[in-house]
Amino acid sequence: MSVRSLLLCCILGCAAPAFGQGFAGLGTTADGFATPQLGQVLSFPQDHGPHPDFRIEWWYLTANLEAADGTEYGVQWTLFRSALAPGEAEGWSSPQIWMGHAGLTSETQHFSAERLARGGIGQAGVTAAPFEAWIDDWSMRGDRGLQQLALSAQGDGFSYQLVAKAEGDLVLQGQNGYSVKSPDGQASYYYSQPEYRIKGTVTLPSGPVAVSGDGWLDREWSSQPLSEDQSGWDWFSLRFDTGDKLMGFVLRSKDGVEDFSSGTWISATGEVTPLRSGAFLAQPIAQAEVAGREVPIKWEVRLPGRDVFVVVEALNPQSWMDVAFAYWEGPVTVSGSHTGKGYLEMTGYE
Repeated sequence: MSVRSLLLCCILGCAAPAFGQGFAGLGTTADGFATPQLGQVLSFPQDHGPHPDFRIEWWYLTANLEAADGTEYGVQWTLFRSALAPGEAEGWSSPQIWMGHAGLTSETQHFSAERLARGGIGQAGVTAAPFEAWIDDWSMRGDRGLQQLALSAQGDGFSYQLVAKAEGDLVLQGQNGYSVKSPDGQASYYYSQPEYRIKGTVTLPSGPVAVSGDGWLDREWSSQPLSEDQSGWDWFSLRFDTGDKLMGFVLRSKDGVEDFSSGTWISATGEVTPLRSGAFLAQPIAQAEVAGREVPIKWEVRLPGRDVFVVVEALNPQSWMDVAFAYWEGPVTVSGSHTGKGYLEMTGYE
């Protein structure tokens, strides 16, 4: 067992199904935990905070950034909460566990870092009002809810300090925030802020670089977001030069036969249209060896109902998040019927 695996086992008690079985573990049963219910009205600011009766949730920001010389960068800041049991308690008795991921990507370099913590001792957590999410010395602090965020994180060879300002409304994914994830009806509560303007500094081994660009925040919580026969997902957040935006995901079945897809179209004027299952189509057209495995790094994405036929390509194919439950996450470029930029996350590629 590696040192990192041993540390993870000590923190999690080797008993957290949402993390302990990797991404496939998100399909285990939700016995004892709350489950999302269709018709539940999301409420803010309280839903910016944690939901300890649910088994897993995350606060997830990605950003496409650019330096003055045109060099492109991608940034990720994520805090996950997972529960050994429903509810909260003080000190080491807390059943809540926390995991933070940070990434910084350029065309030629990719950096990733991870932080692990138990709840109840102040090392990690989230407050709704005022909003703050933190783990160790990484933080995401909000002003006026999620309207303005200050983010910081660092790892071996990299760091970043950014300010993000929202220029649009929150988007409730799925049916008013109830996002179905499988034909069997597994679901999550899911909302996004897809329109941040971001500026700040990224620091690489070569030194600090002033950057600016666009960001996308996702908030999601559930207790069984996958079905038992799903092994992982491919998630796209695409921002077109027209001002339109597209969020789409494909949840892969273990047998490769009954993949499930869904998503949301967000017009340049802010109109939100949920996509029916199967309307969003994504097919890998090129792969690369990444961290010893074959991973798609170029996709054909289609949304026929909106005349979208695009190629989505990784800025850096080697954007592998080398963390306890590893996955691919990085910035992408968009060409074809629409042009633009975005982010791609791919999990479950063993």
